[in-house]
Amino acid sequence: MDRNKNHGIVGRKKRVVIKLSGSIFSQDTDYAKIRKYAEMLSDISNRVQPIVIAGGGKVARHYINLARNLGSDEANLDIIGIDVSRLNAKLLITALGDQAYSQVPKNLEEVAIAVDSSKIVIAGGLHPGQSTNATSALIAETSKASSFVNATDVDGIYDSDPNTNTKARLFKEITVNECMEILRVESAMAGTYDLMDIIALKVIERSKIPTRVVRSDTSDIRDAVDGKDIGTKIITFRKQS
Repeated sequence: MDRNKNHGIVGRKKRVVIKLSGSIFSQDTDYAKIRKYAEMLSDISNRVQPIVIAGGGKVARHYINLARNLGSDEANLDIIGIDVSRLNAKLLITALGDQAYSQVPKNLEEVAIAVDSSKIVIAGGLHPGQSTNATSALIAETSKASSFVNATDVDGIYDSDPNTNTKARLFKEITVNECMEILRVESAMAGTYDLMDIIALKVIERSKIPTRVVRSDTSDIRDAVDGKDIGTKIITFRKQS
C-alpha cells in the first residue's frame, strides 16, 4: 500500500500535525495574538484537519526552574511542563470555540477519540520524559497524518544556533541522520528541548512522516501546510545522484 496516497485522509480532509512553539503563550502574550493563531487554524481546517500540540514555552521553563531549585526530580519537572502545555492548549480551544474538540487529550487513546470527531484537536504534552516534539511525532504516526509541521522560534534547522552565531547556515533539506548528529549534544533535562530530539527523529524515520520545521508565524505555518518550500524539510535519506 502506498502510504502517501492513503495516509491521513479523514473523509475528504487530510490530517496535519502542527507543533506550536510555547513562545506563543509567553507572559506578555495578549488574547489578540492567541486569537490570530486560532483564526489561522480555523482557516486551514477548511482543507485539512489540524492536530495541534502546544508547547510549554517560557512559562513552563519558569515553573520548572523554580521547582528544580526547590529540589524536584526530573520526572516531576516533566509533569509540570506537561501541565503548563495543557493550559496553553486550553487557551487555543477556548479561542476556537465549537470548531475545536472540547477537551485536551491526555494520552494517545484520547487523541484518537478526539481525532475521530473531525474537529480541530489541541493537545499538550502526554508523557514525562518526552518532549512535545516527540509527542507530536508520535501523534502524527498514530493518527496517520499526511505531514508534520514543527513551528519553532527560528526559520528552520541551522548548522549552529542562529541566536548566537550570525553566520549559522539554514538547511533547506536535511536527513534524519544529519539532524541527529547536530542534536546529539542537546540536553535531555526538562524544559531544554529545542527544534527536534532523538525520539522525534526516530519516529519520523520509521514512519517516513513528511516533516518540515518552520518559524512559528501564522503565514509560514499556512505555507507549510499547503506544501510550499519553506523552512527546513526533514527527509529519511538523501537520493543518490
